[in-house]
Amino acid sequence: MSDNKNAKALRDMSAETLTERMDELAAENMKLRFQKATMQLNNTARVGQVRREIARIKTILAQRS
Repeated sequence: MSDNKNAKALRDMSAETLTERMDELAAENMKLRFQKATMQLNNTARVGQVRREIARIKTILAQRS
């Protein structure tokens, strides 16, 4: 259910906002991967959440072009 709300909210954003959000998520993804490699990551599920949100944004941007 929350995924549908998240996708709808993303579709309502402009392309510039989506690109900025994707950049933020990419940086967070890199940080999470580093924490996972050094065994400092507590919430391992967040890695998958970030990856899925990046994929949603890329899909929406591709649909618009």
